[in-house]
Amino acid sequence: MEKYKVGILGATGTVGQKFIMLLENHPWFDVAVLAASSNSAGKKFKYAVADKWAEDKKLPSKYEDLIVMDVEKDAKKIAGEVDFVFCALGCEKEKIKKIEEMYAMLECPVISNNSANRMIDDVPMIIPEINAHHMDIIPHQRIRLGTKKGFISVKSNCSIQCYVPAIHAAFENTVKDVLVCTYQAISGAGKTFKTWPEMVDNIIPYISGEEEKSEVEPLKIWGNIENGKIILNKNINITSQCVRVPVSNGHTAAVFVSFKNKITPDEFIKKLENFKVHEKSVGLPSSPKKFIHYFKEEDRPQIKLDRNLDNGMGVSVGRVREDTQYDLKFVCMSHNTVRGAAGGAILLAEMLCREGYIYK
Repeated sequence: MEKYKVGILGATGTVGQKFIMLLENHPWFDVAVLAASSNSAGKKFKYAVADKWAEDKKLPSKYEDLIVMDVEKDAKKIAGEVDFVFCALGCEKEKIKKIEEMYAMLECPVISNNSANRMIDDVPMIIPEINAHHMDIIPHQRIRLGTKKGFISVKSNCSIQCYVPAIHAAFENTVKDVLVCTYQAISGAGKTFKTWPEMVDNIIPYISGEEEKSEVEPLKIWGNIENGKIILNKNINITSQCVRVPVSNGHTAAVFVSFKNKITPDEFIKKLENFKVHEKSVGLPSSPKKFIHYFKEEDRPQIKLDRNLDNGMGVSVGRVREDTQYDLKFVCMSHNTVRGAAGGAILLAEMLCREGYIYK
């Protein structure tokens, strides 16, 4: 098949770099444009990232001499050269919102890693294995934007992707209350231990905006489309605490859940092991062979052992037990820059291409 031509907005940042590495040999997508702010525009990519390359592997030679384009000034040119763009910009939220809408209105679909448009009621925020049906909102968004091809679709916050799948496995038991404490890697802040030495032997009990996202975004994932809008699921109460920990990659969550229809640990484990992903997420190049991995061992999941399961696209769950205040408690983990960021966005784009929402 003829490959889709892809652009990466914010290509010099941590998530942009992860997009580059994951797309190097992608069977459907070919990176044609790398774009960033005016500070990097006009430079060869290898020079633009010379002192801030964060990946363990070297920059693939095929991208070294690509000239970085200006995300804003070159928008019309970029939109004309690609079939869609991935957005990994790291600037102010309102600025990102305007840039993403600008590309969509230039008839260039936007698959975003950012939070700027996540809570817009006609912008689908999709974990493909769970709520692929939210793609149905795209025609309504196109009417609002006045576009034929352009639209915005987003992936959810990186941390909720490690625990929402586990809760979703028992959703038919009617989730009532959720308490979640997340322990989030420094790469989620775009940092490494080299650039953030203060995080060595340290924990910071605050991550700006994370608790709000953790408490609201799942309600959209579990929401319904009504009259051209995604309506939040207000039947679930979620409270969260988010902590930055000295881990390079991988977000962990300690989760406590109560259900209206109670469930035993053994019943829950069975649901995890038999979890059926949404049919539209199956068979894509980035689809994990197994979405949820359940561990019986008391000391799993672990960051070093389990974050790269299924090429970083798997979600791990363990320590399922009864709780004295909630019905169940368990631990979840996933790779935050793969499943939680670039990899999740790539999987979403693959699904949107196969379903005909993105086309050449």
